[in-house]
Amino acid sequence: MRNGESRRRLIDGLADALGSTILSALADDTVVEIMLNPDGQLFIERVGIGMEPSGEMTPHDAQIIMGKVAHALGTEITSDKPIISGELPIGGHRFEGLLPPVVSKPSFTIRKKASLVIPLSKYFEDGVMTDGQAAVIRDAVAGRKNILVSGGTGTGKTTLTNAIIGEMVSVAPDHRLVILEDTAEIQCAAKNAVILHTSDSVDMQRLLKSTMRLRPDRIIVGEVRDGAALTLLKAWNTGHPGGIATVHSDNAYTALTRLEQLIAEVSQQPMSQVIAEAVDLIVSIERSPEKGRIVRDIVTVSGFRDGSYDVHSAVLPKFQTDVSNERQGNLHVA
Repeated sequence: MRNGESRRRLIDGLADALGSTILSALADDTVVEIMLNPDGQLFIERVGIGMEPSGEMTPHDAQIIMGKVAHALGTEITSDKPIISGELPIGGHRFEGLLPPVVSKPSFTIRKKASLVIPLSKYFEDGVMTDGQAAVIRDAVAGRKNILVSGGTGTGKTTLTNAIIGEMVSVAPDHRLVILEDTAEIQCAAKNAVILHTSDSVDMQRLLKSTMRLRPDRIIVGEVRDGAALTLLKAWNTGHPGGIATVHSDNAYTALTRLEQLIAEVSQQPMSQVIAEAVDLIVSIERSPEKGRIVRDIVTVSGFRDGSYDVHSAVLPKFQTDVSNERQGNLHVA
């Protein structure tokens, strides 16, 4: 009871420190991200609107917020340890805080966790993807293909991944899903699912090794951002097809190069063949001021030969780009 009361007081104190503007934004389903810059300017990004200035905050108040978040996470943030990453105790949103000397003054970003799952059909209705692109994704899910969702920061990779997971649950409701994340962002309605989170002492690679003993039908990784990419690909290649992961990349074609870069962190041997065998479909989503969020490309990966990946456009993209008809580095584009 005492621990529960202490936790409640901590949450109440954090809510007071955040203030009405941020609390209202956290409760607003249209809000995507809340950002405090070192100069004290607060910006809030909303769906369909973009980033707008939303007030100011003093360095003192920002540091109090980060201190309370650190306390809730069982860690600390100081000038010697000036970065904190984790889940905001209110709502479980992703929190990244920084103190001097890595910034001039306290700064933080709160990435809102998706409050609802947008079905794949909604992406078509809203013009984010074509019906042909949606059909390719559905076929890949039904055929237990491994899917890589690529895009830049804030393009909606996780939200699209949630939609694809929704298709997985619809097509194979009895499948056991094992989901691995740094912070809680994946939304999953599967009856049989295990969700694992990294910590300061347990990284993604260690979680992936444990995953193999959890009897998964499909392995899902919120974001591949380090050498754990190799462990994931090996898992996909050893009897666990039909998974999905996200990766930071400008487009579907460079996503393969990004995987190579991540794997190079843990292996001096080229793993192009492993990549080609594990990844079946790459879905690239992007965001632009003119078009908003769109699925730019969907490509299939059919192998690696003569020093090049065999990638093929799975369906005509909504907005045709010249990259789809060119040879890009070590990619053989058909």
